[in-house]
Amino acid sequence: MKRATFLLWGVLGCAAGLWGQGGQAAQAPRSGQAAAPVDLTGYWVSVVTEDWRYRMMTPPVGDFPSIPLNAEGRKIANAWDPAKDTAAGEQCRSYGAGNVMRNAERLHITWADENTLKIETDTGQQTRLLHFGRPQPPSGEAGWQGYSAATWEYAGGRGPGGALGAIGGRPPALRGGDLKIVTTHLKAGYLQKNGVPYSADAVVTEHFDTLNPEGNGDQWMIVTTLVEDPQYLARPFQRSTNFKRQADATGWDPQPCSAK
Repeated sequence: MKRATFLLWGVLGCAAGLWGQGGQAAQAPRSGQAAAPVDLTGYWVSVVTEDWRYRMMTPPVGDFPSIPLNAEGRKIANAWDPAKDTAAGEQCRSYGAGNVMRNAERLHITWADENTLKIETDTGQQTRLLHFGRPQPPSGEAGWQGYSAATWEYAGGRGPGGALGAIGGRPPALRGGDLKIVTTHLKAGYLQKNGVPYSADAVVTEHFDTLNPEGNGDQWMIVTTLVEDPQYLARPFQRSTNFKRQADATGWDPQPCSAK
């Protein structure tokens, strides 16, 4: 009898562990794709509404008034020589993760697999892989796009609740949210095409926020990018970039990296 009672309580204890608040059974971790509170897939085009002369053309050496470079960063930027970058095979320096979303370009966003969101750019022909779940620590040689760890953050505030929701449980239905990306393991690149540097130790944190479709059906995405780099920046550097969703691949025009 005692043994039967012990087994009964053991079964009940296990059952209780499978139930969460509200009487709902605990669920297995969901993939990044299944947990997505918004759909970012498809084609997007950048809308250049500010910093036009820095984004639509290559500014001259030394023209970087809004970027908080320290003395070492200014020294490198003022010595920029695009011919040397081309000769060294580093004409993609301004297409790395620290600046890639700032280029005038089109994006194609797809799911490479259920835990990897892929972003392709036509300008510079770059590919970014955003890893959900429990990503493996970066290894191997650093690259222009580095290693990007991604989490969904659900409407109602950023923080632990959003990160937890991206790992397990159900995303809050119809509440929306944003995508957070933290990129490290970078190859040193440029924050602006005229040689404004960020180092291999830079950390790039991004948030992709979508806005509800306008009355005319337009849907917008705002990418907020924060670059922290103690080697070349006097303080963290943040900027926001606007994209508009496209119905199809119209205008998609892949072009290689250019140093100038």
